[in-house]
Amino acid sequence: MLLDNNINTILIILQQWESSSKTFFSKSKCVKPKVNLDLQKDNPKVVHAFDIEDLGDEAVYCRCWRSKKFPYCDGAHAKHNQETGDNVGPLIIKRKEA
Repeated sequence: MLLDNNINTILIILQQWESSSKTFFSKSKCVKPKVNLDLQKDNPKVVHAFDIEDLGDEAVYCRCWRSKKFPYCDGAHAKHNQETGDNVGPLIIKRKEA
């Protein structure tokens, strides 16, 4: 009898979780976290363009959106990765050596 009660309790909990998780995880209602937390929030889209000739020998760009020198990397991804378990790093563009 105790086993039947426990099984019924577990089934009720699973049914409640299933109905609530559909709301929480459904594509139409799921809120995904933002990548850009505070850079140029007044712009509809943040875009930076550079001429290849103006880059010099190497350019290092931020991909974690945490750099205080954005769009350039300042190493902020290291703290971000440590805090979140992420593995993001910079985009490095350099000229081929002749």
